[in-house]
Amino acid sequence: MAEIEIHRATADQAGALTALMHASSAYRGEYASILDGYSIAPHYIATNPTYTATRSGEILGFYALLDAELDLLFVADQAQGLGIGARLIEHMLAEARERGLGSVRVVSHPPASAFYVRMGARRTGTIPAKPPKIRWDRPELRFDVPTC
Repeated sequence: MAEIEIHRATADQAGALTALMHASSAYRGEYASILDGYSIAPHYIATNPTYTATRSGEILGFYALLDAELDLLFVADQAQGLGIGARLIEHMLAEARERGLGSVRVVSHPPASAFYVRMGARRTGTIPAKPPKIRWDRPELRFDVPTC
Protein backbone atom coordinates (compact mmCIF):
# COMPACT_ATOMS: atom_id res chain seq x y z
CA MET A 1 0.00 0.00 0.00
CA ALA A 2 1.35 3.44 -0.94
CA GLU A 3 2.30 5.88 1.79
CA ILE A 4 0.21 8.88 2.78
CA GLU A 5 1.81 12.16 1.68
CA ILE A 6 0.89 15.64 2.90
CA HIS A 7 1.41 18.58 0.55
CA ARG A 8 0.28 22.16 0.19
CA ALA A 9 -2.98 22.22 -1.77
CA THR A 10 -3.15 23.99 -5.11
CA ALA A 11 -5.95 26.21 -6.36
CA ASP A 12 -6.89 23.66 -9.04
CA GLN A 13 -7.80 21.19 -6.25
CA ALA A 14 -10.64 23.40 -4.97
CA GLY A 15 -13.36 21.32 -6.66
CA ALA A 16 -11.98 18.04 -5.32
CA LEU A 17 -11.74 19.44 -1.78
CA THR A 18 -15.29 20.79 -2.00
CA ALA A 19 -16.53 17.39 -3.23
CA LEU A 20 -14.74 15.54 -0.41
CA MET A 21 -16.25 17.94 2.13
CA HIS A 22 -19.79 17.60 0.77
CA ALA A 23 -19.51 13.80 0.62
CA SER A 24 -18.78 13.61 4.36
CA SER A 25 -21.38 11.52 6.18
CA ALA A 26 -20.69 13.62 9.30
CA TYR A 27 -22.61 16.49 7.67
CA ARG A 28 -25.83 14.72 6.81
CA GLY A 29 -29.14 14.97 8.58
CA GLU A 30 -29.34 17.72 11.19
CA TYR A 31 -25.81 18.93 10.40
CA ALA A 32 -26.31 19.29 6.63
CA SER A 33 -27.30 22.97 6.82
CA ILE A 34 -23.79 24.16 7.68
CA LEU A 35 -22.46 23.09 4.27
CA ASP A 36 -25.43 24.34 2.22
CA GLY A 37 -23.99 26.48 -0.55
CA TYR A 38 -20.45 26.30 0.87
CA SER A 39 -17.57 25.63 -1.47
CA ILE A 40 -13.82 25.95 -1.28
CA ALA A 41 -12.77 28.48 -3.87
CA PRO A 42 -9.41 28.49 -5.64
CA HIS A 43 -8.78 31.91 -4.05
CA TYR A 44 -9.29 30.42 -0.57
CA ILE A 45 -6.57 27.84 -1.21
CA ALA A 46 -4.25 30.41 -2.78
CA THR A 47 -4.53 32.78 0.18
CA ASN A 48 -4.96 30.38 3.12
CA PRO A 49 -2.51 27.59 3.90
CA THR A 50 -4.41 24.42 2.99
CA TYR A 51 -2.83 20.96 2.98
CA THR A 52 -3.94 17.66 1.45
CA ALA A 53 -3.30 14.08 2.51
CA THR A 54 -2.96 11.89 -0.55
CA ARG A 55 -2.16 8.31 -1.40
CA SER A 56 -1.25 7.43 -4.98
CA GLY A 57 -2.53 10.85 -6.06
CA GLU A 58 -5.98 10.42 -4.46
CA ILE A 59 -6.98 13.14 -1.98
CA LEU A 60 -8.07 11.41 1.22
CA GLY A 61 -8.22 14.42 3.52
CA PHE A 62 -7.28 18.05 3.99
CA TYR A 63 -7.03 20.88 6.49
CA ALA A 64 -6.69 24.65 6.49
CA LEU A 65 -4.93 26.63 9.21
CA LEU A 66 -5.92 30.30 9.26
CA ASP A 67 -3.93 32.47 11.63
CA ALA A 68 -4.22 30.51 14.88
CA GLU A 69 -7.41 28.57 14.05
CA LEU A 70 -8.04 25.25 12.38
CA ASP A 71 -10.64 26.36 9.84
CA LEU A 72 -11.34 23.06 8.08
CA LEU A 73 -10.35 19.43 8.56
CA PHE A 74 -11.98 16.63 6.61
CA VAL A 75 -11.08 12.99 5.99
CA ALA A 76 -12.92 11.07 3.27
CA ASP A 77 -15.41 8.56 4.66
CA GLN A 78 -13.63 5.63 2.97
CA ALA A 79 -10.33 6.69 4.60
CA GLN A 80 -11.64 6.98 8.17
CA GLY A 81 -9.69 4.85 10.62
CA LEU A 82 -6.45 4.86 8.63
CA GLY A 83 -4.73 7.46 10.82
CA ILE A 84 -5.06 10.24 8.24
CA GLY A 85 -6.78 12.62 10.66
CA ALA A 86 -3.98 12.10 13.18
CA ARG A 87 -1.36 12.72 10.48
CA LEU A 88 -3.13 15.94 9.46
CA ILE A 89 -3.24 17.13 13.09
CA GLU A 90 0.47 16.36 13.53
CA HIS A 91 1.23 18.30 10.35
CA MET A 92 -0.98 21.20 11.44
CA LEU A 93 0.80 21.43 14.81
CA ALA A 94 4.20 21.42 13.06
CA GLU A 95 2.98 24.23 10.78
CA ALA A 96 1.71 26.16 13.79
CA ARG A 97 5.09 25.74 15.52
CA GLU A 98 6.91 27.02 12.41
CA ARG A 99 4.67 30.11 12.48
CA GLY A 100 5.49 30.71 16.14
CA LEU A 101 1.97 30.01 17.37
CA GLY A 102 1.52 28.99 21.00
CA SER A 103 -1.88 27.40 20.44
CA VAL A 104 -4.49 26.65 17.77
CA ARG A 105 -8.22 27.18 18.31
CA VAL A 106 -10.78 24.69 16.99
CA VAL A 107 -14.51 25.32 16.80
CA SER A 108 -15.51 21.70 16.40
CA HIS A 109 -18.31 19.91 14.64
CA PRO A 110 -19.93 18.27 17.72
CA PRO A 111 -19.35 14.64 16.59
CA ALA A 112 -15.65 15.42 15.94
CA SER A 113 -14.81 16.86 19.36
CA ALA A 114 -13.84 13.47 20.83
CA PHE A 115 -11.30 13.03 18.00
CA TYR A 116 -9.70 16.39 18.76
CA VAL A 117 -9.51 15.55 22.48
CA ARG A 118 -7.84 12.21 21.62
CA MET A 119 -5.34 14.18 19.54
CA GLY A 120 -4.46 16.37 22.54
CA ALA A 121 -6.86 19.32 22.34
CA ARG A 122 -8.50 20.57 25.51
CA ARG A 123 -12.05 21.85 25.77
CA THR A 124 -12.14 25.60 26.44
CA GLY A 125 -15.79 26.51 25.96
CA THR A 126 -18.91 26.35 23.84
CA ILE A 127 -19.85 28.46 20.83
CA PRO A 128 -23.61 29.10 20.87
CA ALA A 129 -25.85 28.18 17.96
CA LYS A 130 -26.34 30.73 15.18
CA PRO A 131 -29.71 29.90 13.59
CA PRO A 132 -30.87 29.35 10.99
CA LYS A 133 -27.72 27.84 9.44
CA ILE A 134 -26.10 26.52 12.64
CA ARG A 135 -28.81 25.30 14.99
CA TRP A 136 -26.54 23.59 17.54
CA ASP A 137 -23.88 24.63 20.04
CA ARG A 138 -20.32 23.79 19.03
CA PRO A 139 -17.44 22.76 21.30
CA GLU A 140 -14.50 25.16 21.38
CA LEU A 141 -11.15 23.46 21.88
CA ARG A 142 -7.51 24.47 21.85
CA PHE A 143 -4.32 22.64 20.91
CA ASP A 144 -1.23 23.80 22.75
CA VAL A 145 1.61 23.86 20.23
CA PRO A 146 4.72 22.02 21.45
CA THR A 147 7.90 24.08 21.22
CA CYS A 148 10.26 21.23 20.41
